Amino acid sequence: MASGLRERKKRRTRAEIRAAARRIAAADGWEAATIERIAREAEVSPSTVVRHFPVREDIVLTDEDDEHLEALLRARPAGEEPLESLRAVLAAAVGAALEADPAELRLRCRLMAEVPAVRARLTETTAETGRRLARALADRSGRDPDDLEVRVFTAAVLGGLREAVLYWAERGRADDLLALLHRTVDALKAGPALPARP
Repeated sequence: MASGLRERKKRRTRAEIRAAARRIAAADGWEAATIERIAREAEVSPSTVVRHFPVREDIVLTDEDDEHLEALLRARPAGEEPLESLRAVLAAAVGAALEADPAELRLRCRLMAEVPAVRARLTETTAETGRRLARALADRSGRDPDDLEVRVFTAAVLGGLREAVLYWAERGRADDLLALLHRTVDALKAGPALPARP
């Protein structure tokens, strides 16, 4: 019971820190979102901010979705093509983010596109997500999660999604993000060749 209460409090604190950072970044830019200012806005100590987010950029990037993504992937039909499983899981995650708080998603993606430190950290967190998803894909296919083919496949799909999100952000977030995701997966499905422009 006590551990459940602690976990809820931890999640609430993390959510308050994230919300504070995003308010500051939306109003004054990412550079204004210092640890001290985020702490004041969230009504916590700077050490609390650092304890929950040792890397400042994670405040706008992470949201505990990796475990959920892995569970969704493991729940996909066993015989489904791995690329289609990832398409379904990633489309569900993006769709849920768009539905839950489109303004927050737009801000996160804008920061990814405009702030080099956020973009660099995005590359690192994408790799971490990839390792979790690679484990699930490896278990489904009877391969080792560290097989080169498993790692390349997972990295290619997540790298494609990252580029689709950046493309969306750089173009003013005017396109349909889910349509871009499907277009990205279709491009991966077609293979590494770059087809002539239609």
